[in-house]
Amino acid sequence: MFPETDAISNIMSDTVTVLFKRRLVDRVLRLWAEMARGGRFPCRDQIEPSMLGEDWANCLVIAVQSPVQLSYLVAVGENLSFAHCPNDSLAGILLSHLPQVLSERRCLMIEGRATLRGSGVLYRSALFPLSEDGVAIDRVLGAANHRVLRKNEELLAPLIRTKWL
Repeated sequence: MFPETDAISNIMSDTVTVLFKRRLVDRVLRLWAEMARGGRFPCRDQIEPSMLGEDWANCLVIAVQSPVQLSYLVAVGENLSFAHCPNDSLAGILLSHLPQVLSERRCLMIEGRATLRGSGVLYRSALFPLSEDGVAIDRVLGAANHRVLRKNEELLAPLIRTKWL
């Protein structure tokens, strides 16, 4: 009458796998985690745009400088480009969270509401530390995407939630 425990485990495992394939942030996290074996941060050369496929359009790479305010973008996917609206982009939102990632030395997921190009949006993004020597963070990989708010959703105020990954 009831399925075997193994069958339920398989169903749960398959469901989690499907969910991880749906979200940009989760797909990039999975790639980052595969490269971060042994407790060391992956280096920039280990994560090529070709490995991210279509997701690269929603990714960027930040060169970390000291002080952190001097950090800058070295690669920006076309969907995150400043070219469309320099003061109003997901790349800018990701840059604003860089100090947290550097101080905690962990991956950070950021979800929230914002105004992009004059429209209210919901976004999900994440920052993933990279290191040439595996220890000192010298680059950060970012991934972000969004959707326009529906008519029944309001942008009352920017909502931001963060979660350490």
